This record gives sequence, structure tokens and C-alpha cells, in this order.
Amino acid sequence: MPLEITMPKLSDTMTDGTLVKWHKKENDAVKPGDIIAEVETDKATQELEAFEPGTVAKIIVHEGDKVPVGGLIVVLAKPGEDTAAIAKGAGATASKPAAAAPAAEVAKKTAAPVAMPSPATAVATQPAAAAPEHRGNGGPQRVSPLALKIAVENGVDLSSLVGSGPDGRVIKRDVLAAPQRTAAAAAAPITPLESKVIPLSNMRQTIARRLLEAKQSIPHFYVSTDVQMDNLLALRKSANEQLAPAKLTVTDFIARAVAVAVTQVPAINASFGGTQITRHGSVHIGIAVAIEDGLVVPVLRDAQTKTLRQISAEIRQLADLARTRKLKADQMTGSTITISNLGMYGIKEFAAIINPPEAAILAIGGTEARPVVKNGQVVAGQVMTITLSADHRVVDGATGAEFLSKLRGVLENPMAMLI
Repeated sequence: MPLEITMPKLSDTMTDGTLVKWHKKENDAVKPGDIIAEVETDKATQELEAFEPGTVAKIIVHEGDKVPVGGLIVVLAKPGEDTAAIAKGAGATASKPAAAAPAAEVAKKTAAPVAMPSPATAVATQPAAAAPEHRGNGGPQRVSPLALKIAVENGVDLSSLVGSGPDGRVIKRDVLAAPQRTAAAAAAPITPLESKVIPLSNMRQTIARRLLEAKQSIPHFYVSTDVQMDNLLALRKSANEQLAPAKLTVTDFIARAVAVAVTQVPAINASFGGTQITRHGSVHIGIAVAIEDGLVVPVLRDAQTKTLRQISAEIRQLADLARTRKLKADQMTGSTITISNLGMYGIKEFAAIINPPEAAILAIGGTEARPVVKNGQVVAGQVMTITLSADHRVVDGATGAEFLSKLRGVLENPMAMLI
């Protein structure tokens, strides 16, 4: 009896998968543990492993084909079976997945026509504008529309001009009398944009569906706090001098601090279940990782039991697997609280969407120099803003505030997380 291998359900939200690459071809021998193919799920690209010996009799789907969970993808002949006969039978009964529509057809069907106004219409519908304001070194500067147009075309710095028009307005003659930039100093040309329709990948479809559900069904509330990071950054610098070439990141410290703070406010480490709330006995931290076409959240398990160096090594390993699309299904499920850090992009603060069924997610902004009060004096300090998004069905405002207060205390006194 031949062995039919179907598209497995490799994640809890997977409904179909894309056959990315075959590692075996027809008539190749297969033994248990061999990697037959690579499959793209809604979360990652995973390897498809053989569990029984045999010979590849018939490959049903091509690379790039999308197959629903349970759909037939390959038929193996068991040892002693007639491979050619099985291949012939499989070819007669198997139905190939529908070919993807050509990109031009997709664009034709999905791109809604956009009515562009004619130049005359555009001009006619614009109200008469007052003289625009240009913000110079001394504050707002009134500029006539014609003067502004000439200045832009000729590269004139308006902030250096003194207007001779009414109320000090910069007018045409002021711009023409100003020194102009040479062509070599003109602004670099802008690369033209290209219009195109991009089909959603499995991952992007899942992100769209889950985040829409989360935002519509979870009553989010948000609390923020500023954390003085000087002590933590000094500790990190000292530790990295001893740990070279391995380096601790700010995210590593935050993950460790979250694990400590959760043990002090366990109500935050929970999920909503309709008629009950589940408080989890372990801290499984999701670490949001941006990849080329989406976002994945690998899970740092039992973070409350791990040292800072263990957390650092595991986060680095999970991030590498995420970026190469090699995460296993069990490495992306079961998180109880998530961290999303955009500080490395220069973002000061933001609010993240909760990753269900969790009750909370932390949005981490960048660390920057800000004025702070120390010993009655205003001095420059390194400050980071953290925003907690919480599910109000599970977490009350006071609980969220208490958790952020504990987290801030651990981050501002980082030696506490090393004990």
C-alpha cells in the first residue's frame, strides 16, 4: 500500500502551505529522518521530514504551489512495491492545485480604478490660499506662493532672507536677489515610484487576520512610563567588556527584567478564556522579530529560570532562526507576554497590538538623552519610554501601572536582575 504524504498542519493558525522547495526527486530513496521538502506556513518556512522508508513515486505539486492542509503533495512507494505502477496510479487520480493567476490578471481584478482629477479641476477645487508660512531660524516666515515656487526651483534658502513685502512677507524680488545654488548643489533626483500589486504571502495574510481580530475583540488600554537607563547602560558596557566577543543587548536586559517583574505581579502573565482567566505558572516571553515580509514572534520559554547570559544566547539563536525562516512550530507558540522593541529605529514611543491569547504586550522605545532631575538638579540622563498595552478583561489599570512600576524599578536598579 503506497504512502500518501499530505500537507501537515504546522501551526495552530495554518490553513494552507506553499511548497517552497523539493529536497527529493522522483525515484529517490527516502529513509526516516530525511528532509523531503521545505514548506512555507503562515509563520515560517519549515522542513518536511519523512517518517517511513520508501521511494518517491510521484510528486504531486510543483515548487511554488499552494496546498490546503490535508492536500496530497507526494506519494511514496514502500519497500518492495512497484514504484512505476504506483506513480502511474497516482498520476491518474491526483489533482494538481490550481495554478496561480498571472500577475497581470491579479492586478486587473484587484486594482480598483482611481479617478484622477484633471489639472483644471484640481485648480478649480482648491480654495484660494493665504501666503504660506516658512519656518526660518527666527520663527514662522511669511512667503508669497510665487516666491516659494521660485525659491524651491532655484535652491534658495528662505530662512536667510528678509522680506520686503507687506508685513515682512518674502516676495518674488527678494528671492531673485538672493544667491542661488549651483546645479551641482541641487537636490539629488528622486527615484520614480512603481505601481504594482503584491499578493499577500501566507504570513502577511495571517498577520492581517490576527491583528484585526485582536484590535476588534480585545479592549486595549495603554499605560506608559519613562525609565532612567544610565545605570543599566553602564552595567551593560562593563559586562560587554568582560564578555567579548559575545555582547549583551538592551533587549536581553529588558527580557530579564520582564521575567523578574512578572514574578512580582503575576496577574499580568495571564490570558482570557471566555468564562475564565488563566494565570500561567511560567513566563514565556515572545520576542517580536521583523523579517523581510512580515513579523514573527519566537518564544523565550521559562524566562524566570534563566540567567541574563542564557537569555541573551537564546534570543540571539531564536532571532537568527526567525530571519532565516527556520523556526519550528513549537518555537512560535505558547508565549504569555510579548516584547516589541523599535528603539533601534530611533522611535521614541509607540503602542503595540496585543498578541492573543496573551493579556499584555510591551512596546519599547529608544534610549535618548533627556533632562532629568537628580538631587534637585536638572541634568542630562539616558531615558527610555515603555508602553504597556493590556487586555482590560484580564488586567485592570492599577495592575498594569503596578507592573510597569516594578519593571521600571528593576531596569533602573539592574543589579537586582542579576541576583
